[in-house]
Amino acid sequence: MPFAADTGIWFEKHGSGPAVFIGLPLMASHSEIFGAAAQTMLDAWLDALTPHCTVLLADYPGIGKSKDHDPLTMTATRVCDDLLNVATAAGIERFGWIGYSWSGAVGLQLATRSDRVAALAIGGWPPLGAPYANILAASQAKIGDVPDYAMIMLRSADQYQQWSAFYESVLDWPEADAVGAISCPRMLFFGSDGDLVEAGFPVPIATACRTHRATLEHQGWQVNEIPGYGHDVIGQSALVLPKLKTFVETNLDLW
Repeated sequence: MPFAADTGIWFEKHGSGPAVFIGLPLMASHSEIFGAAAQTMLDAWLDALTPHCTVLLADYPGIGKSKDHDPLTMTATRVCDDLLNVATAAGIERFGWIGYSWSGAVGLQLATRSDRVAALAIGGWPPLGAPYANILAASQAKIGDVPDYAMIMLRSADQYQQWSAFYESVLDWPEADAVGAISCPRMLFFGSDGDLVEAGFPVPIATACRTHRATLEHQGWQVNEIPGYGHDVIGQSALVLPKLKTFVETNLDLW
């Protein structure tokens, strides 16, 4: 598959039909990055979605087969521009977005900045009441002491600064107004035990999702709390995929 022009991002397409762009933790070079055992997860997602959809995957940001980038430039504006350029390079105009954790936060930015997002499914990140300041502080605290699990993806410890650049760029984002204006079909899923503590900073993901559930559902969000699982619920394909598959297939005719 080609690199996306002007971005150096490697992408792959699977299947045919309306497109679903999936963000981290799934990537075009998924098993090469995480090891052969991770192919099982990718296969499960492709098996669930490709009978009806084109699945677009990318090695982003700056991982796998994609080219290096300056981590300090990874603002929300650049991230959204890069991902829209990938979709264009793949010949895709409108797409559903599925993202988890960081790429869930990215999906919110995409959906509020571009009318090319036809449906939005995010997990492990609250659309309202999101702890941007605390996750920024935690990411900054890890610069120079990057966890081993993060280095599985990253080429260098300096690259970890990309997360701080992104979160800092959205600190003043008008969350309530922006999220309230999203009109495409939208879904949220999270593990009931998904609150985190990162570098000593509380990151209350599940608590924020529960706190704002009534407001989100009033706005038209489909909210799914998955009991008994934490932030690693994304790895539970048997629990997550049926919900995503139903959401996508229900809304395919809208894009």
